[in-house]
Amino acid sequence: MLDSPRAPRVREAAKLQQRTARSQTGLFLLEGPAALDEIVRWQPALLVEVFATDAARERHGALIAAAEQHAPVTAASERALAAIADTVHPQGIVAVAKQAPVRLEEAVARAAAAEHPLVAILHEVRDPGNLGTILRAADAAGASAVIVTANSVDPYSPKVVRSTTGSLFHVDVSVGASTTDAVVAASASGLQVLAADVSGEELTALQADGTLARGTAWLFGNEARGLDETTLALADRAARLPVYGAAESLNLATAASVCLYQSAFAQRRV
Repeated sequence: MLDSPRAPRVREAAKLQQRTARSQTGLFLLEGPAALDEIVRWQPALLVEVFATDAARERHGALIAAAEQHAPVTAASERALAAIADTVHPQGIVAVAKQAPVRLEEAVARAAAAEHPLVAILHEVRDPGNLGTILRAADAAGASAVIVTANSVDPYSPKVVRSTTGSLFHVDVSVGASTTDAVVAASASGLQVLAADVSGEELTALQADGTLARGTAWLFGNEARGLDETTLALADRAARLPVYGAAESLNLATAASVCLYQSAFAQRRV
């Protein structure tokens, strides 16, 4: 059993809390039984190693047995596991997995060929919670791909991975392309590009004229700055969410969720 927080394997795994180590190794961390269950069910080939306490093995025996079909499971003490995990309470399980980003052109082409073509392009999104929530919402709305452009938060950071609640394994995730390249690739694949921006038309206008029923790549901007004029000009049209109450605005993740779902509703209505 791994017991010491200073054991070499523990320290190597713990380094994956940092973006530099994740970039160098192509690996990332998953914490808790729910995350392990998602990767075992959806992309088990990505699993590299699982660390589990004796208590977790007793509580989640079937899941641990399923994971052992794809990767070694190492017994670890509570204190060793705590040294690896990003959270205070990792529920007795931490796994190491391989990152599997999809090339931009491949992700967009697959999305464009889907029955309901829908993509999210994220321009310099910096908040892990926002990125994770948008990825989860895109998955729920039936989007095929999420394009995380350069200068955005790492989608494989522990906080993002937790907030996706498994959706990271359900959709194509492309990482590191420029926003311009992402928009060009989407347009070349036949998708219209709609920017979510306060300067745009009301979303209801795009509903009324049938725009939302078409294959779409939604472009969402930075939490604080939104989309600059140059980036906004890349889009075919811009849309804003009407605010009917007294709220000043909606946060990025909420606005993105509404836009993605409105496209999903319109595509299926047709």
